[in-house]
Amino acid sequence: MSSPSSRLPGIAALLFATASWGSLFLVGKGVLHHVAPVWLTLIRYTLSALVFAVLLGLRGTGGWHKLRRHAVPLALHGFAGFGVFSILLFIGLSHSEPSHGAVLIATTPITTQLLRWWLDGVRPTRTTLLTAALALAGVATVAGLLSPGSTALSHDTLYGDAIAFVGTLGWVVYTRGAARFPTLDTVEYTALTVLASWPLLLAVAVGMAALGASPAPDAQGLRLSWQVLLYAGLVPSAVAVLAFNHGVRALGSVTGTAFLNFVPVSTLLMGVALGKPPATHEIVGVAMVVAALLLHVMAVKRATAPAAAVRGPVPADQRTCGVAP
Repeated sequence: MSSPSSRLPGIAALLFATASWGSLFLVGKGVLHHVAPVWLTLIRYTLSALVFAVLLGLRGTGGWHKLRRHAVPLALHGFAGFGVFSILLFIGLSHSEPSHGAVLIATTPITTQLLRWWLDGVRPTRTTLLTAALALAGVATVAGLLSPGSTALSHDTLYGDAIAFVGTLGWVVYTRGAARFPTLDTVEYTALTVLASWPLLLAVAVGMAALGASPAPDAQGLRLSWQVLLYAGLVPSAVAVLAFNHGVRALGSVTGTAFLNFVPVSTLLMGVALGKPPATHEIVGVAMVVAALLLHVMAVKRATAPAAAVRGPVPADQRTCGVAP
């Protein structure tokens, strides 16, 4: 058993990663005034693609051979995770609040289990269903649905939250896709899907600009937001992913999943630090979602521990993919 001191770097890495992802909602909200969601997505993953290309280069030529061999499926899964997910998330954020998007992201482990039930016929346990109901109630509370008198309850906010939720399904599809590539480790799957999907992200951005649906950012918009774009592309989209991978390797995938609870919490705490205290219904809703996820992770840990001792590692489609927004 590892000592507390040997676990500290893993804990620090997971806290850094989840806090970075929480900060993305806060910084992204402001930059959307200057850069449209599709272009924000393209820019951030262009920067992260450069980081992952260097990382693959340091690993040798094996990763590039795998990219050529699986280019199309990697591109499609990457576009689901980095295109559909990110674009819809930022569209939703432009209509809603950062705390709402962070809460929706934190529910993806439970959403994954429910989608497995629908697509694969793998019925979740009663605990999973109960925690899913609690998490859904928490999301509704954050959105103001259970507080009719809340000023947060508006058609625009609800529209944004609905769009963001649809976007999270793209991330679930991306996570499930890891099972199709058993020869890729987590870092390879992340890096290769980013690189393979980048041409699709570029094509969508250029196509939407040509149709007048999403104009490219002008020089003024880029000048006002370049620091945030640089941060979004390098820290939450690249460095935080590597930190999360390190934490999962050090502490296990179940513990890594539990740390996703810190994403909405960090968003609320950073909002307070910036002078925007959360509303009461947001605090209550976040607490409900965090409680649901903790109960879910504890149940998964109890269920998989005895089975893992007999069968070995958990299959890829049952693990939390070591990547994030």
